[in-house]
Amino acid sequence: MQIEYKKQLDIKYTADVLVAGGGPAGVAAAVAAARQGKQVIIVEQSGTFGGSSMLACVPELMNFDDGEKFICHGIGQEVFEELALQSEYKREWYCIKPEKLKRVYDKLILDAGVKVLFYTKLVDAVMDGGKIRQVVLSGVEGVYAVEAKMYIDCTGNAGLCALAGADYEYGDENGRAMSATLCSIWGGVDFSKKPRDANAYKQAYADGIFSQYDTALPGIKPNFPEIGVGEGNIGHSFGVDDTDTESLTEATFTGRRILPEYEVYYHKYVAGCENAQLIKSADFIGIRESRRVKCLYKLNKDDFFKKESFPDEIGRYSYPIDIHPMTSDEQGMKDFYQAVSMKHEAGGTYSIPYRSLVPERHENLLVAGRTIGTDHYMQATTRVIPCCYITGQAAGVAAAVCVEDNTDVRTADVKKIQSRLPQWEA
Repeated sequence: MQIEYKKQLDIKYTADVLVAGGGPAGVAAAVAAARQGKQVIIVEQSGTFGGSSMLACVPELMNFDDGEKFICHGIGQEVFEELALQSEYKREWYCIKPEKLKRVYDKLILDAGVKVLFYTKLVDAVMDGGKIRQVVLSGVEGVYAVEAKMYIDCTGNAGLCALAGADYEYGDENGRAMSATLCSIWGGVDFSKKPRDANAYKQAYADGIFSQYDTALPGIKPNFPEIGVGEGNIGHSFGVDDTDTESLTEATFTGRRILPEYEVYYHKYVAGCENAQLIKSADFIGIRESRRVKCLYKLNKDDFFKKESFPDEIGRYSYPIDIHPMTSDEQGMKDFYQAVSMKHEAGGTYSIPYRSLVPERHENLLVAGRTIGTDHYMQATTRVIPCCYITGQAAGVAAAVCVEDNTDVRTADVKKIQSRLPQWEA
């Protein structure tokens, strides 16, 4: 059954650039475009910047270096320094202080003069061939339109690209995506005594503690070790389709259902966690994989170990092929450990081309973050936060250049874009 629904909408705001999504890629894109002197609007469904770090309680920032040198230059480096992080160039991961990171993002956005629309969701895109004319938004005031010259999709699920009719791929060759995790906040942990979280998993499973088989347990991270509080990357929901509301709903229920099993596990099997308490599960489930937009170039597994730079390179990054288990069995765990073993030696990086940010059939649309043009394997490395800073920053600069030159994103002046990005060592 269908209904026909028509309504006249006001164009409430206009801008040079509209950024959809306020996660790390969105923040970097909005700030980069605004620093080029452009009027920028950023649209975020919640009341905070940070995406999964805040909404899904993802506890860590992955590495900003390649084992020898810093590689996340520009806005990523500003975030790194504002958080007072230190690097010994060993590909460290960093437990975040969420409120501090929120304030860093707030300052970057406000200092750049970006107009912020919190509590606002994308509803539709008004198209003219391959060009987005306006986007339709829903806020507390109701439904209205915003018009921009350039649009950047940093939604994490390619939501704007999908509304605009962009082509995309999803999952592996069988359409399966990585498992999701409902992260959590824990207290009562003595981190000085806690060993590797998964050490006793198989024994606990044999003892009947767990309702599903899942040995991939990143664990409770020491975000606030001085008071015994950390954020947990614990448990997986399998078979989740991030583009389907019912699937997301079911996965969230699964995440909440299995967390008490882990509370029992920590009490009985993990030293230092005898008094561990589950304080809160996240309000949003942590999605690792969603749509991958079909762009002018698909960054693929063969590119991971290539040392050569693409001629339109906009940055370089280094992180393993981190494909979390897709099935709750021994084979799923084996596939995970095999995939994550694909990593660079110290100093190794891969090149990211501008073309992987450019949807094939659109004139004024770019994509940044975990849904850029990659295959299933490369999405598992480009998805992490420091790489999102890199692609977001590049998309923001590219959008500004396209506004200035009145140019289609597919024929943009790549040399000009590269000249405005921070320089890095190949």
